[in-house]
Order: sequence, then structure tokens, then C-alpha cells
Amino acid sequence: DPSTVDEADYVLIESTYGDREHEAEKPDYVGDFTEILRETFARGGNVVVPCFAVGRTQEMLFFIRQIKAEGLVKGHDGFKVYVDSPLANEATGIFMQTDRSYFDDETRALIDKGINPINFPGLCVSVTSDESKMINDDPEPKVILSASGMCEAGRIRHHLKHNLWRADSLVLFVGYQAEGTLGRTIFDGAKQVKLFGEEILVNAQVEFLDGISGHADKEGLLDWITAFKEKPKMVFVNHGEDSVVEDFAECLSDEYSFRSSAPYSGSIYDLLADEWELQTEGIPVPEKETAPKTPSQAKVNATYRSLNEAVERLQQLVDSSSGRPNKDMIKLTRAIQELCDRWE
Repeated sequence: DPSTVDEADYVLIESTYGDREHEAEKPDYVGDFTEILRETFARGGNVVVPCFAVGRTQEMLFFIRQIKAEGLVKGHDGFKVYVDSPLANEATGIFMQTDRSYFDDETRALIDKGINPINFPGLCVSVTSDESKMINDDPEPKVILSASGMCEAGRIRHHLKHNLWRADSLVLFVGYQAEGTLGRTIFDGAKQVKLFGEEILVNAQVEFLDGISGHADKEGLLDWITAFKEKPKMVFVNHGEDSVVEDFAECLSDEYSFRSSAPYSGSIYDLLADEWELQTEGIPVPEKETAPKTPSQAKVNATYRSLNEAVERLQQLVDSSSGRPNKDMIKLTRAIQELCDRWE
């Protein structure tokens, strides 16, 4: 849990939720997540979770262990959970090496019983790119936890490519999605997105597990900043959408008498002189195009996707051919070359 600080010359404070209050009652994370798993697995789909590698991934594993231990997903008790992020896998190992005094009472109680709170049957870790690709060859309903959390890079984009077009699958956001990111575009209801140069229709269900974000709300931020014995010389407000950052900086100034500012990138403040050298203006981020395709274009996208899936299948066949009799590999090579010759 966060602790307060009572002394500083200058403070930088985030403002992600600086314009709202979290619900007074703690959400039922396990109950809400269980319902999502039940409904998606019943349709035969996958639950794809864009997940930050350090912290959020381990938190989700904590909930899934409880769901599995209590048998809450009937008919799919043995569902697999893939953690497809080398960094997340390394971080998960480190979590269990820490001083147990840092764990809360609930976690220590599990450890005292010999239970690893973030490990369970059906947990699969993916390290290599080949292991990552094989996840989408598994036809069974599953959970895929993959980085990055806002879908801007990393392996999550491959899993979105394989699941966004599926009406039976679900994309579950478990963290804040910044404006201008792919995650925010999907969360805001885009009908299609571009991945790896291809337009992908968004047919999957999109949900947000409310309240799981690690960011404090406005009250929490104010409780922290007002704990200083003496006010800092300046408070710089960052990490939030433009309107929220500016409103929170004004709140600190007008209601709590802090010297505060919400500077744009490139601004320069001289700490020794305690004054601005340069204050820049903001440059709006252009919105990404999300206009829906016509039915004929959508049909072309689906056809092209099928072609790519056929190519992936052929590649798997080639990869598995090592060790086969030479005559079989010669026949396969000729067949592929004839196919290329015909279509070129």
C-alpha cells in the first residue's frame, strides 16, 4: 500500500483519475472475472487480457488461482492460462522470492498453507516466439495474458489479430488506456483496427474489469499531497488526459493553495532559480481512423485473413517436416513450387 511523504522541495504527481472517485465498496474482482470466463468459455471463445508485465499480470494470476481452487467455472475447470510475455514470466518468479513481510495477511495465510498464490494447474508460460505462435493453434477456450497493457507493442497485438474478429472471444482491459493508444481505440468501440498492415474487424466482446487499476482516485491523490508538513515549492501534475491534468492542477492551486502547474512536453523549469525558463504549448494527437468498412471490403478482409491462416498452416507443415524421408520432403517442395508457379 502507498505511504505518505511529509517533505520535498518539488513534487511530480500523476493525475490519471484526478477527476473522479472510486466506488466506496471494493469491487468483487473474482466474481466479475468468473462471470466473464463462464460466458466466454460457454461460447467457445478466448479471453484475451492486455496486461502490464509487472504487477497487473501477477494480480490477475492471484484471482485466477482462487477461481480455479474454488471450481467457479463449471465445465471448464481445467482451462489453460497462458502468460505470453518474457518480462512478465521473469517478474512472476521474482514476486515469490521477496521478503514475506511485504505480503498482506491474505497472501501470507496462503503461503503458510504451502500454497503458491500465483501458480496453479493449467498455467502455461510462453518465452520463445514459436511458443507464442502455438498459443493460437490451441482450439480450446483459454485465457491469454500478454503485454503490452495498452496494446501499443509486444505480443498482445498478435493475439488481438487472432481474436478480435471472433464474435465468441472477449478482450478484457484491466488497466487505464491512454488516449491515442490502440487499447483506447478498441475500448472506445472502434469497428475495425489496423494490425500488421491488415484491417481487422472488431467482432469480439470488449469489457473492462472496473476498479482494478492501481491509480488512486482524486481523494487518494489529495490525501497524499496534503500530508506534507510544508508545501513544496512547486507541484508538477502529469500522467493524465489534458483536461484532467489541468483541472487537477487548478484544484491544487485554487482549493489547497499549492503552487502547481501542468506542463507540456518540452517545458523547462529551473529548480535552483525556482522559475520557468520555457513553457511550451500542447500539440493535439490526431485521432486514428476507425470508420467501418463497406460489406464488400469486410468480405475482402475476411478472405485475406483466411489466406494468411492457410500460410501459417503451411509453415507449420514445413516446420514439422524435419526428419521425414527425403522423398516426402522432395514431393512437398515440388508441390509448393508448383503452387507458386501457378499463381505467379
